Amino acid sequence: MDYTNKLVLAPMVRVGTLPFRLLAAEYGADITYGEEIIDHKFLKCDRFENEILGSTDFMERGTDIVVFRTCPLERDRVVFQMGTSDAVRALRAAEIVYKDVAAIDINMGCPKSFSLSGGMGAALLSKPELIHDILTTLKRNLNTTITCKIRLLGSPQQTVDLARKIEKTGVSALGVHGRKIKDRPRDPAKWDEIADVVSALSIPVIANGDIFEYDDFRRIRDATGAASAMAARGALWNASIFSEKGKLPWEDVKRAYVRKSILWDNDLKSTKQTLKEMIMHYSCLELAEGKAVIKAENLHDLAKLYGEDDYYNFVVMQRG
Repeated sequence: MDYTNKLVLAPMVRVGTLPFRLLAAEYGADITYGEEIIDHKFLKCDRFENEILGSTDFMERGTDIVVFRTCPLERDRVVFQMGTSDAVRALRAAEIVYKDVAAIDINMGCPKSFSLSGGMGAALLSKPELIHDILTTLKRNLNTTITCKIRLLGSPQQTVDLARKIEKTGVSALGVHGRKIKDRPRDPAKWDEIADVVSALSIPVIANGDIFEYDDFRRIRDATGAASAMAARGALWNASIFSEKGKLPWEDVKRAYVRKSILWDNDLKSTKQTLKEMIMHYSCLELAEGKAVIKAENLHDLAKLYGEDDYYNFVVMQRG
């Protein structure tokens, strides 16, 4: 994986599934992160080749639940992000999937209570010895790219000190979200503190925070010196943010996402959640479109809502 001058889709829970990753890549994303998947859950999965879809599915044992779905189209750009608090468990989970993805990333930045209570995500930021154990165990045992993503600590120097310790583990790159654990999305990202990390390291840094337009990718790289830049909310609201030609109309992007969700038989809850997030940014769930998305009982309902009924029927017919 080359992390120089790349446009990166950030990991987003319930959003970063195969259709959205492929949509972002189609618009210009060079690297796409999947949603965070917890090691405990992934260890309960078996790998299947889905001949109907042409995908590789990791399904929860004894169920028809797809925990992670990928395909050859994204093999060289997709990053599997894992939530973990244990080196051995992380390795066992990574061994299941590492040959099907471009890189394994450890989430060290999620501030949600679920992650923190399990000792995962941002809870790792205060445990440098455990971070070292997890990353070196993966590096030592897997022939693949290993990275991690962190948040800012209490002071710039604390963040730099941790980043230097992470670099010594041999990871290929470090993602840095320019906010602290207590910060909310409305709080401005601290690009200057990302710059402190960049200047202290020799490995590529991926800067994350407040990228809402295509030009923001260049602005954050110029401001921080980071090798690459990562978008989350800006990409969720309009995935064509990755296009140097400029954003496409919001309605076109939604329809394109629905088509990809149909093509790859995406989980209904995930598809509805992504559409609701898109709608809430530009409109309101209490209006007709939002209510129809909430009421949709299957992908066919969503296809009809967005004028893709013929496409849905064509795809279903092709599958036989």
